[in-house]
Amino acid sequence: MGQPSAAWQSLEGRICFVSNTCLLEISVETAEAATAAERGGAHRIELCVALADAGLTPGEELMRRVREQVRLPIFVMIRPRAGDFLYSSAEFDRMLSEIAIAKRLGMNGAVFGLLTKERRVDVRRTKELVNKARPLPVTFHRAFDGCADLLESLEDVIETGAARILTSGGALTAPEGLGVLKNLVTAAKERVIIVPGGGINASNIANAAQETGAREFHSGLGSVLAYGRKDYKSFENEVRKLAAQLAGAD
Repeated sequence: MGQPSAAWQSLEGRICFVSNTCLLEISVETAEAATAAERGGAHRIELCVALADAGLTPGEELMRRVREQVRLPIFVMIRPRAGDFLYSSAEFDRMLSEIAIAKRLGMNGAVFGLLTKERRVDVRRTKELVNKARPLPVTFHRAFDGCADLLESLEDVIETGAARILTSGGALTAPEGLGVLKNLVTAAKERVIIVPGGGINASNIANAAQETGAREFHSGLGSVLAYGRKDYKSFENEVRKLAAQLAGAD
């Protein structure tokens, strides 16, 4: 699939992909997995640790090492702990500090999500984090799927200034939420990028692209490197299969 030839443009602190070419983001928790994803044809890396807990903020050394080893854009997870997305004042301050570190270390984007106890997007505090991250673009992650009303929450995320929403359409996996994902892509128009993620693999990514109309997709390929496995060659091959299937869906 290779690196997309389309241009990236900056608009009000966002970086938007302006192309008809589909984009593949791969989440990783090691530098070895990041380089394997790059070799396999990924277009962007989501960097985190503790993927088994849906991802937490990586340490400075890991950010630095991955930045040195890959040329791809790196979006870094900003999540101080596992569990829910209702953060204390101390946790929120930690997220602000982690964003500053990510910017200093050359990350290209930030990934986070905050909710209220009413299962709504925490617009005020998310907006503060988005402003802290500027000019880096922000992805509101799958905390979005915990919202009570996804179409209403779509408007809330847009209000925060985030550039993307990573979502399975409120279902356990994206392939199970294709109908909702299609509705979200339609409702979002050009205001925010909907990124289907969760259970995306080479067997279903082409259908997901065709059914939803989305242009960016996220996969962790968790089963390939589960339980501490370090078979990075197999991981690279699975990324390559994903990339090839997605290219065929264009």
